[in-house]
Amino acid sequence: MTTALIADDEPHLVQYLKAQLEQAWPELKIVKTAANGVEAAAAIAELEPDLAFLGIQMPGLTGLEVAQGIEGSTRVVFVTAYDQYAVDAFEARAVDYLLKPLKAERLVACVTRLREAAPADDTALAETLKRLLPAAGAAAPARLRYVRAAQGELVHQIPVGDVLFFHADDKYTVVQTATAEHLIRTPIFELAGQLDPDQFWQVHRSTIINLDHLAGTRRDDASRLFVRVRGHERELPVSRAYVHLFKAM
Repeated sequence: MTTALIADDEPHLVQYLKAQLEQAWPELKIVKTAANGVEAAAAIAELEPDLAFLGIQMPGLTGLEVAQGIEGSTRVVFVTAYDQYAVDAFEARAVDYLLKPLKAERLVACVTRLREAAPADDTALAETLKRLLPAAGAAAPARLRYVRAAQGELVHQIPVGDVLFFHADDKYTVVQTATAEHLIRTPIFELAGQLDPDQFWQVHRSTIINLDHLAGTRRDDASRLFVRVRGHERELPVSRAYVHLFKAM
């Protein structure tokens, strides 16, 4: 039996899509619905559904970020209101999409495609997402030099060179320096577009590291990759979509 997850921050859309899928694909089992990206990412990691229908703009993590962090064989269908530039990119990489407002005939075509298509290629999906993440926002802003971040009741202006890594934590993003942990509300996907890509690498859907503080990497018995950062004891996991960044190291 094919299993699926539906995630979007519009409850009526989730229910409509669920009802339409049950009608168009009776054998499909919807194992979970989620209202935000963090919940969706956790459910995909736990349940490993065959399919994930992901809204693009969701609280916590966007659908693009959730897709980047998928470790298993879950195939992605984006539910999007974006224009043709994104649709072309989805089709070029055989990642399907549904445009809002949803149309029954398009959903039937999507179901047919999913039933017939081979599993998606991880490398192709990673390349598509890399192209789409910057395109999903506005024009690229100037590179960040400082981050205004809170620690308790105090707000600090932190040079980005002092940041060891950024990590998404529910409603906030943690700004970790060698001496303290601060909080900002800017989501990871926005930070990724504002930071110097030669200095900062996204290594997970929820983590961006500062290469200037990279101490080394380690693989565990299951061949999962972790990075170590100077000035911080905890190792950080590297998502499969980003392992290729470290092949030359």
